[in-house]
Amino acid sequence: MASGRFGTPLVVVMGVSGSGKSTVARALAEALGADHADADAFHDEGNLAKMRAGVPLDDADRVPWLRAVGDWLAARGPAGGVVACSALKRSYRDILRERGPRAWFLHLAGPPELAAARVGGREGHFMPASLVASQYAALEPLAEDEPGLTVGFARPLGQIVERALAALAARADRPEEGPAER
Repeated sequence: MASGRFGTPLVVVMGVSGSGKSTVARALAEALGADHADADAFHDEGNLAKMRAGVPLDDADRVPWLRAVGDWLAARGPAGGVVACSALKRSYRDILRERGPRAWFLHLAGPPELAAARVGGREGHFMPASLVASQYAALEPLAEDEPGLTVGFARPLGQIVERALAALAARADRPEEGPAER
């Protein structure tokens, strides 16, 4: 649907825990006919243990994980792919773009209270609600020069996917990449 001259896009659905990244990434991948992954599957046991204990990951913990996610993106080629990944900081997104230069970011933004309530309502997930505040503290929204779109995560899933597909289609129609859509 939103394929451009380079094939189906590489999309990173980003945001804090509880923003709906996994759900949106699955739905968007289905709409695009692209591969899907959840970056949580790329964490090593050390990272998972830290988070289960309520200890936020630091940049050193995240770099190998981000490289693995970026390698997954790079391996998608023209077939494209959609990955759910927090990608909270610009430097993290830079690592993903180093490996997958065509990466486009869908930032799911919204109120901390709603994200924390969603995380608190999960059963069996490694991420405790107590870490949501640390994610908001680390979050650097998309900059004007980063290709992507910011959408409120309180919107219905269908609206989020429609907005993303429309932005991707508009991007595919442009001869050169421009600033991030908002």
